Amino acid sequence: MSSYSNLRPVEALASKLQRRQVVGSRDAALETVLVLRQVVTKAKFSNINQLISIIRTVGHRLVEAQPKEHSVGNIVRKVLHHVREEYHTATGQSAFTASSAQLDSGYSIARFVQQGQPRRHHVTGPKSSEIRGTLKEDDPDDPDSFARGLKPVLMEAIQDVLDELETVYDNVSKNAKDHIHSDEIILTLGHSKTVEAFLKSAAHNRNFTAVVAETAPSYSGQQLAHSLSSAGIFTFLVPDSSIYALMSRVNKVILGAHAVLANGGMFAISGSLLAATAAREHSTPVVVCTGQFKLTPHWNLNHQYGAHDFGNPSEVLAFEEGDLVDKVDVLNPYYDYIPPELIDAFITNDGDHPPSSIYRLLKETYDDEDNEL
Repeated sequence: MSSYSNLRPVEALASKLQRRQVVGSRDAALETVLVLRQVVTKAKFSNINQLISIIRTVGHRLVEAQPKEHSVGNIVRKVLHHVREEYHTATGQSAFTASSAQLDSGYSIARFVQQGQPRRHHVTGPKSSEIRGTLKEDDPDDPDSFARGLKPVLMEAIQDVLDELETVYDNVSKNAKDHIHSDEIILTLGHSKTVEAFLKSAAHNRNFTAVVAETAPSYSGQQLAHSLSSAGIFTFLVPDSSIYALMSRVNKVILGAHAVLANGGMFAISGSLLAATAAREHSTPVVVCTGQFKLTPHWNLNHQYGAHDFGNPSEVLAFEEGDLVDKVDVLNPYYDYIPPELIDAFITNDGDHPPSSIYRLLKETYDDEDNEL
């Protein structure tokens, strides 16, 4: 099965991830879905365990190529979850029956939580009910029959994941007017495309002021400020050092996320911790706009530097500074870790959630056996 991790599309994506030619959680997630679709299309398997092994092997290769791009592993886990779900539906097993086979006898709260909610099906090809009873694993007379029977519904499940990614901005933004009110002052930073879409959607119904921090050293806030201003939103671009001074006038802080962790914390662009801490000091709500594909089952309990990603230190302190460079260690983290107690709500493409419910969402979205790929 390991040969599938050496397929040309898999290696091509792994190389792009290593070289940082694919940047951003959504772009990395989209590329991963497309590669997994090719892998499943070409895969030869005679039982479900072989298929899961193939996907896990490919997933391990991609995660290994760029372990700090969490959306890659999240998409692999989501596809694995859908594969098992479609298999159980097609073979007439319920999710409860399948899970019970792996758990000790007797009722438990853990089993109840593990079930999650059944996914809604919008099947255009052969339905699971139509192929139920025709699937036969490890058929010695026709080893390919199992793959032929299951692949149509698997392609539909993978398409569901792709559709979710392609519509994530619209779905996060659809209720923006309920979160932003007229005459409010909204502070944000960086250039999150999810936040950009959210604010532009709110502007259709509300007149508000956006305050955008420059977000040094990348200064990506300048791009967001220009985009919001071009859309007719009254926008101020301010230096990062002004965040605390302005916070007493701010009604709401809206942030994007790089990854949302199982404890309800998140990684967000560097500078977000400053904004969230200042907001808490002034009792200002902190809202995070993010797609559910950024939810990762990992916990960040130690907050070590190894959990962060770092940029070129010369962007913070130029090498031309001479003697000073030799006397200091310069860190240029891409992301801050924001603990859950500094976040009031997550606005996702599947509704609004407090940080305390992230763990439940993860139980519904992924299978426990896929936490480590």
